[in-house]
Amino acid sequence: MGTHDMRQETIDTFWMKRAAALARKAEGWTSPNPLVGAIIVRGAKSVGHGYHAKAGLPHAERNALEKAGNAARGAVMYVTLEPCSHLGRTPPCVRAIIEAGIRRVVGGIVDPNPEVHGKGFAALRAAGIEVTTGVLAGTCGELILPHFVNSTKKRPLVHLKLALSADGRIAPASGPARWLTGLPARRFGHRLRRRYDAVLVGIGTVLKDDPGLDVRFGKTPASQPLPVILDSQARLPLSSKLVRQKPSGRDTVLICLENAPHRRTGALSRAGVDVYTVATDDSHVSLGETLAILWGRGVRSILIEGGATVAASFLKAGLVDRVSLIVSPMFLGEKAVPLLKDLGIGTLAEAIRGRWLAYRRIGKDMLLEFELVERV
Repeated sequence: MGTHDMRQETIDTFWMKRAAALARKAEGWTSPNPLVGAIIVRGAKSVGHGYHAKAGLPHAERNALEKAGNAARGAVMYVTLEPCSHLGRTPPCVRAIIEAGIRRVVGGIVDPNPEVHGKGFAALRAAGIEVTTGVLAGTCGELILPHFVNSTKKRPLVHLKLALSADGRIAPASGPARWLTGLPARRFGHRLRRRYDAVLVGIGTVLKDDPGLDVRFGKTPASQPLPVILDSQARLPLSSKLVRQKPSGRDTVLICLENAPHRRTGALSRAGVDVYTVATDDSHVSLGETLAILWGRGVRSILIEGGATVAASFLKAGLVDRVSLIVSPMFLGEKAVPLLKDLGIGTLAEAIRGRWLAYRRIGKDMLLEFELVERV
């Protein structure tokens, strides 16, 4: 690679990082659309920038073009995701880019949506615009992970988050385990919730901790995540926060089995809980039906926060895309509650494997993140 090429690659990376930072400003606001940022550069100066702020509002490219005005002609656009070429809730961005006279487009990743995949970049090239793709692809792919899973698997993204001790336990043998981790880690958990359409737990977690499952720290999301409870026999107490207080401001969704007692399901329905009955899957609620129900309600991303049975069920079913483990430097011993119930794994060859993404300190705790989904 020549000196000029290396210099251009460095410049492209610099501006794409800034476009990605713009995209993140809308975390918690764009669902079901992906996070996208765009910057228009003329010479060595930004003349326009924008990001997709909310579903139904103009896309990042159009916001950047509007700010750039006539300065966009002959300039370079950096955009984290391939511009759309089809008519959706907003007009196609490709047409606006061509009409504005942009001479070069630098893209992060190809859009996994079959309606767009490669067509946007192809249309730009056909119009005589120079196109460079794959710049900072890892970072840009991270921005659209829910969109990628939605487009390729036709189901919500599933992110499993668990707090655990150094010996792999999630709660002591007796007593509450609400503060296994420190305040910085708990704040991180709320930042995660802000990004997701739904937060899902099992009935065991509700009976033990009586959680609110809402966002209470940091910036407010467009709407609070939908609380979802897997509760095969509809044991959710009418006195629980999720029924009595509705901390998220949204009705709680309860998924139970068809043989759950009618007096319980009826009482919960009258109390405002959205009760769904599904078929059994090895004595547990069917996860496939659960995801289909949530998909039908517009849920495109789910954060699973417990407990050991629910986590193991989703892992066994191959339905977990991302994992965040927050490890506290403590030991609880073998009588404490294990991280997971049985996965049915007998040999190393059967292990569920992932790819490390990141690790860092959060206060006194350690965050470990890896993924189980193959990304673009």
